[in-house]
Amino acid sequence: MSIEKEQYEAGRWLGTAREDIDAARVLLESGKFSHACFAAQQAGEKALKAVWFGRGLDPWGHSIQRLINDLPAEDARRRLATLVAQASRLDRYYIAARYPNGLPDLTPGQCFDAQDARSAVDSAVLLLECASEVLRADGSGG
Repeated sequence: MSIEKEQYEAGRWLGTAREDIDAARVLLESGKFSHACFAAQQAGEKALKAVWFGRGLDPWGHSIQRLINDLPAEDARRRLATLVAQASRLDRYYIAARYPNGLPDLTPGQCFDAQDARSAVDSAVLLLECASEVLRADGSGG
């Protein structure tokens, strides 16, 4: 893939991550906490995938923590490694915040609260900001 296409693809993923953050904030404000948690997880995942695409790499999977730890670009991985705790927190919302069988005898709406959603949004914002910085340093926008 050409550098221009890598930058374009990274920008598409980063832009969508920003839209997911906006959606997570609206969901948080409207009291849809489990949905806010999942939208925040999606924002973090897409922000990290933008970094992979910006380097001409092909990310696989949905674990944000793995997307950080498995990033072949050592310089970017080091910068993002400070956010592994936030990534791990967001990874917990990938299944449990969406499906009624993801939790024993509870639905996501019964389990997740405002504090969970605020924490998820805050974690995703940090990941998005760091991913943007990495992409800017790479010359891929951000």
